[in-house]
Amino acid sequence: MAGQEVDDVVDAVLRASRVLVSVAARSLAGVSDTVTLPQYRALVVLAGNGPQNAGALADVLGIHSSTLTRLCDRLVTKGLITRRESPTNRREILLDLTSRGRKLVRSVTVRRRAEIADIVARVPKTQRRAMVRALQAFGDAAGEPPDSAWLPGWSDE
Repeated sequence: MAGQEVDDVVDAVLRASRVLVSVAARSLAGVSDTVTLPQYRALVVLAGNGPQNAGALADVLGIHSSTLTRLCDRLVTKGLITRRESPTNRREILLDLTSRGRKLVRSVTVRRRAEIADIVARVPKTQRRAMVRALQAFGDAAGEPPDSAWLPGWSDE
């Protein structure tokens, strides 16, 4: 039965992921002329994890460092990230969000949260607590920090 239980969970997660991909695509539609989905993911990682060197960011994104270099060149040109020397190692360059990059991530996140809130409001109240626990466990297993770890404390500078 454990195999069927895992298959049932996988099927449910795949269905939910299709919904969330749709929501993500719609929330990015307003900025699609500014950033691509891979560029946006890099911005979100920087928002969640703070300044990082290129190697660490490439690892998190699962891309080759040369691909990341081109992606970051574009984000620097758009004024969404900066490159700066590490205060602890002059040979290391840190990537970080600019104020404009933070604002972009915040605006997309606000749109996404609103649409997800509309969907969650249609879930029976008696099932919401179980949903929270299951989705938190899923995010924890994936190593994804919760929005509360990075979004509320932001300033728009």
